[in-house]
Amino acid sequence: MSSAHITALYRYPVKGFSPEPLSRADIAAGGTIPYDRAYAIENGPSGFDADAPSYRPKIRFLMLMRNERMAGYQTSFDEASGVLRIFTDGALQAEGALGTEEGRRAIEVWLAKTFRGELRGPPKILAARSHSFSDKAAKVVHLVNLASVRELEARLGRPVDPLRFRPNIVIDGAPAFSELDWQRVNLPKLKLAFESRTGRCAATNVDPATGRRDMDMPRALEKLYGHADFGIYLRAKTAGSIAVGDHVEPSASAQANLPL
Repeated sequence: MSSAHITALYRYPVKGFSPEPLSRADIAAGGTIPYDRAYAIENGPSGFDADAPSYRPKIRFLMLMRNERMAGYQTSFDEASGVLRIFTDGALQAEGALGTEEGRRAIEVWLAKTFRGELRGPPKILAARSHSFSDKAAKVVHLVNLASVRELEARLGRPVDPLRFRPNIVIDGAPAFSELDWQRVNLPKLKLAFESRTGRCAATNVDPATGRRDMDMPRALEKLYGHADFGIYLRAKTAGSIAVGDHVEPSASAQANLPL
């Protein structure tokens, strides 16, 4: 039996901004963690229609791949009130209820001032019912294996914060990189299916604690492993719940014994 288990859960209420740790979450079949990437900041006209929401590439929004300064801010989101607060080193910079025009405007004014050199038009906070501004068209959760992070750290000779990889689920107790071949992941109250490996982009070059670009992670992965994949996307096959401490029972593909 696998000894793998969940050590941390995260959601990212506003695409590009900081993660929020969770102890548990309820997930609908075919859904993702509630409020994960529920909001995005339009950077120039995106064509997004809240009445008929559909996938848009991340280049249409403020995001870490190009706007690394976002990592220098800490955000908190309150589900009950819909209030987003943005901090720097504990000092409040902006706040507003994202469900109201006045609240969104308060945040947008701050964004226009703070990111004026990086904007292609007036910033606009976008949202739509049940929509997730993920980098994938499908609704997914993203899993990262701490054993893989440790193996990467050993090969690189330097610490690597797992949050560089923007995980929803962090696990430990599974062999390094075994997750890349998993086809199913069974949790006590949720069943997940493999969607794809996660090809890493320049967002992983950004230190999530400082907002500075201090690595070339995709190139490092290519050099070490012959590909830039790190982590996997999973789809919820059933409705259920997920919690820190949950036992993880994976099922690997027939390719699992092939070298990386």
